Amino acid sequence: VQLVESGGGLVQPGGSLRLSCAASGFTFSSYTMRWYRQAPGKEREFVAHITSDGGSTKYADSVKGRFTISRDNAKNTVSLQMNSLKPEDTAVYYCHVIRLRAYWGQGTQVTVSS
Repeated sequence: VQLVESGGGLVQPGGSLRLSCAASGFTFSSYTMRWYRQAPGKEREFVAHITSDGGSTKYADSVKGRFTISRDNAKNTVSLQMNSLKPEDTAVYYCHVIRLRAYWGQGTQVTVSS
């Protein structure tokens, strides 16, 4: 199993970013995918999940209405569209899947600052 995140960067408050996670080594279309984040000095926290067929999504209260998770099962990718970004969204964002055990990507840094 390999998960590779991309799309992070520096953005001003109120701006947008789109993160992507390229998955390989497993039958992507059969698994729920999740995004987590970890801010400096804080524990890793759940951000969003999407079921295997994309039919159901769930979000942390802190990002609801601003972030959108989506997936493309033909391309084995899961994305996180982040709008109206706030400084408190600054964190390393991780892609996650549970297949017998938990797998994580290497993370991508998102910094929201003026």
